Amino acid sequence: MEFKEVQKFNQWWLWLLLAIIGLLPIAGIYIQLIKGEEFGSKPMSDTGLIIFSIFIFLLIGLFLVLRLKTNIDRAGIKMQYVPFVKKNVSWNDVESVEVLDYGFVGGWGIRLWTVYGTVYNVKGSKGVAIKLTNGKKFLIGTQKATELEEVLRKIRQN
Repeated sequence: MEFKEVQKFNQWWLWLLLAIIGLLPIAGIYIQLIKGEEFGSKPMSDTGLIIFSIFIFLLIGLFLVLRLKTNIDRAGIKMQYVPFVKKNVSWNDVESVEVLDYGFVGGWGIRLWTVYGTVYNVKGSKGVAIKLTNGKKFLIGTQKATELEEVLRKIRQN
């Protein structure tokens, strides 16, 4: 009895947006640094353009490596939002767990201070809400709600 899921940002519209954003520094570098013309009516300095370009490419790189990994078994709940957060929770520390449709919590990624505590999601609106015995709460998004419910039901039976 084990639930495993790895999610990543693979929405087509997001990658289209990131591709368009990624074209800006490429155009700027080509026009301003290679051709020697000004890029736009109020161009950045060459140094500013290079720093801006590095920032944009790091942002795109971040989306390439972001992963939400969930592993639930008889030992407990393991969640990792690569490269930011890693949680390992034993069932002894869990007061309640519920698969639910949490709706919209202000976007995707890591959302703080919601009614569910911290929400870790990549897309969609289904997840497992976890309340710990110390009162803390968090929610992990899932694209496999039915499979997750079945695994949790089997774990509770044993």
